[in-house]
Amino acid sequence: MLAKRIIPCLDVRNGRVVKGKQFENIVDVDNPEVLAKYYVDKGADELVFYDITASSEGRKTSLEFVEKVAANINIPFCVGGGVSSIDEFDDILLMGADKVSINSAAVKNPELIREAASKYGNRRIVLSIDAKKNNKGSWSVYIKGGREKVDLDAIEWAVMGEKLGAGEIVVNSIDEDGMKNGYDIELLKRITESVNIPVVASGGAGKLEHFYEAIKYGGADAVLAASVFHYGEIEIIDLKNYLKNKGIEVKM
Repeated sequence: MLAKRIIPCLDVRNGRVVKGKQFENIVDVDNPEVLAKYYVDKGADELVFYDITASSEGRKTSLEFVEKVAANINIPFCVGGGVSSIDEFDDILLMGADKVSINSAAVKNPELIREAASKYGNRRIVLSIDAKKNNKGSWSVYIKGGREKVDLDAIEWAVMGEKLGAGEIVVNSIDEDGMKNGYDIELLKRITESVNIPVVASGGAGKLEHFYEAIKYGGADAVLAASVFHYGEIEIIDLKNYLKNKGIEVKM
């Protein structure tokens, strides 16, 4: 069994790490490079950075923080938010990121996934899916930082993303984002049972049990969280010890 990864998520806006609930009520947290170094010291396996207003503002991902982060840490990190062209993949990877996450642009132009995977390899391409429960018993895909619903089923989109060349999928539940009630296990399970690439659970972690449930019952290969880590409610080492004691393989 591959070790399950613990991944702090850092949402970046105007060069600062911020956090909100259900993509709203945004509050300031810290500088990206300062928080990144903090998480390395705390035992994080990877980091994910999202430039959360890039897509909605119609601009490219801010590269200044990417370069600073790369100079300060020695663990893999992924960058997303507003990425819409191969040139932007070039820029982000050249600055030192290990993976690039795409969301809105991939929905609008699915061939971007195939093109990027062909050039950089699947392992560098992460498809991020923002999903919200609908009244049809499934989940709809949203883009532009959760602001715009599109006519796309989240499960079908995950399957298509893998076929196009994505090497990993981050599944973020808009319903649970920042609420600390737990991940959407049903959504996770539906996606992990439908694809063969690693799936990262995102949106809803509030206590140790939630991480375990995402892995054990949702089938997640990695668990991502923000608020509980940013505000010291859960320490990564405590989480890893808890998971290890529950029989989950983690990197200590």
